[in-house]
Amino acid sequence: MDLLIHDSPEAVSEAASTRVAGLLTGTSGRFSLGLAGGSTPEATYRALRSAGGGWDRVDAWLADERWVAPDHERSNGHMAATVLFDHVDATLERPRWGEFIMPEDSAAHYEARLRSIHGKRPPDLVLLGMGDDGHTASLFPGTVALQERTRWYVANHVPQLGEDRLTATLPLLWSARLLMVLVVGGGKAEALKASFEDDTPAGRLGQGDAEVEWYVDRDAATLLA
Repeated sequence: MDLLIHDSPEAVSEAASTRVAGLLTGTSGRFSLGLAGGSTPEATYRALRSAGGGWDRVDAWLADERWVAPDHERSNGHMAATVLFDHVDATLERPRWGEFIMPEDSAAHYEARLRSIHGKRPPDLVLLGMGDDGHTASLFPGTVALQERTRWYVANHVPQLGEDRLTATLPLLWSARLLMVLVVGGGKAEALKASFEDDTPAGRLGQGDAEVEWYVDRDAATLLA
């Protein structure tokens, strides 16, 4: 795992957006881009609006989603669309949602769509965040989805939040070419330290084949040796 420490949250977003833009322009063919929710990824997406070409080759999808209506303010897909994907010529795949659709059925349909998009090729890049409890995507500590080893995408009940989420699983994340984890703020310092000791869900990202790059600010990195 590579640790890249930056002076501020703004510097993290700028470095991440520059890295993403470079990957888009430096590759040919379809490009699979997994997306995170949260304020730091949002700033990164905003910076990417002015990135160069290549968006018409991008198949973007959500590493996780809250079980809310597509236009809900808490929806990761809604944020990604309004901040970036309504402004670029890319394809954004979002999970189905409806009052009479079960989260498990939506996750199964989304998984089938992701398998169709990828075929035998891995995701090129997945952007992720990390919570102050060490969760990444919607893989929260102690939840069932952490044990999944065959499915790519599942519904995950999160008792500590009292809600359902849809999430990419570790097998899908492990299969990616590159994972970029964006972490800012002193409130995440303990979780970041624990992650580098493999003691959180986020810390398990490095257990697969994916290259993992951590983009963190100095406040988040205060407890790292």
